[in-house]
Amino acid sequence: MISLGSLFNRQQPALLGLDISSSSVKLVELSRDKAGNLVLDRCAIEPLAHGWITDGNVEKFDEVADAVRRLVKKSGTRTRNVAMALPASAVITKKIILPGGMSDAELEIQVESEANQYIPFSLDEVSLDFCVVGPSATSSGDVEVLIAASRKEKVQDRQGLAEAAGLKPIVVDVESYASRLATARLIENLPNKGVDTMVALFEVGALTTSMQVLRNDEVLYERDQAFGGAQLTQLIVRQYGFSPEEAESKKRSGDLPEDYGPAVLKPFVDSLAQEIGRALQFFFTSTPHNKVGYVMLAGGSSALPGLADAVTLQTSFACLLADPFEGMEIGDNVREKKMRREASSYLTSCGLALRRFTQ
Repeated sequence: MISLGSLFNRQQPALLGLDISSSSVKLVELSRDKAGNLVLDRCAIEPLAHGWITDGNVEKFDEVADAVRRLVKKSGTRTRNVAMALPASAVITKKIILPGGMSDAELEIQVESEANQYIPFSLDEVSLDFCVVGPSATSSGDVEVLIAASRKEKVQDRQGLAEAAGLKPIVVDVESYASRLATARLIENLPNKGVDTMVALFEVGALTTSMQVLRNDEVLYERDQAFGGAQLTQLIVRQYGFSPEEAESKKRSGDLPEDYGPAVLKPFVDSLAQEIGRALQFFFTSTPHNKVGYVMLAGGSSALPGLADAVTLQTSFACLLADPFEGMEIGDNVREKKMRREASSYLTSCGLALRRFTQ
C-alpha cells in the first residue's frame, strides 16, 4: 500500500495545520483545555509572491520553503508534526462499495484492485489511501470506502516543503476536506444546530473561488471559478500606477488613496457579489435545488468591507463571514486584533489543525 501520508490519519499529539495557497502560507495550532474546549494556541500568515505557487504546483521551491521557515519562526511554535493539504484538483477521489467484515490487509488488496479502474496513471506513480466511511446505505452488510489518489510528485513537493522548514509531515489531506471540517463546527452554531440547513461555502482565494454546497455533512455540489482577490490588485495597479508588489502590499495594509473605496473597492465588491450570485444560479439550474439557507464566505478576500452585504443584496440569502475560531478560547500567544481581521483566511489551516482531534 502506498500511503498518502496519511490522508485520513487520526488523532496524534500536537499538530500544526499548514495551508499553502497561491498567495500565502498559513499556520494554525490548536489544543484543548481541561474542560475540553478548543484553544487557539497560535496562528500566522506569511505572503507568497505571485507565481511561486501556480494551480497548486510549487514553481519556486526554495522561495516557498523560506516562507514556510519564516512562518514557523514568526508563530513561535515548537511543534514539528504538521498536517498539510493538496488542492482538490490534484487528488482523485472515488467512493466504492466493498463487502463488510474484511481485514485491513484484505481491504488494502481490494482497494488497489479497484483503484486501477478509476486512476488514469500507473499505481507506481501515485500515492494512494483509503478510509471506510461507514455501512453502505444501498446494500446491507457492505461498507462504503473512500479512495484518494494523487501523483507522487505532488505529495513529495508538499512533504519536501515541510521537511525543508524542519517539520515532520504526518497528514496529507485535501484542501476542500479540511475546509469542510472547519466549516462543520460553524454550521453546528446555526439555528437547530444546522440540521437540514443547506450552506453554500465560497472560499475566495487570490486566483480561484471554490464553491461547496453542504447539508448534513454531505457535499451536494462543488465547483471552482476563476475569479478572486488578485483581480482587485490588478485594478489598484491600473488605477494608481503602482507595481503589482506595491499594490498587493498596500491592499493588505489599507494604505491607499482616499478615492480607493468608491472608485475601486466598491465596484470590485459588487462584481464579486455578482459572480457569487451567478455561481449559485448555476447550482440551481443544474440540480433540483432552488435556494440555500446561508451563504458563507471564507478566504483571503472574503473579509472585504461590504462584501457580505453585497452578496445578500445580490442573492437574497443570508450571508455570513466564516470565522473558524468562533467559540474557541484564545491563547496568550495570539495577537487577537490581527487574528480577528484575518480569521476567514484560516479556514483550511484550521481544518488541518482540527485533524488532531478527529477520531
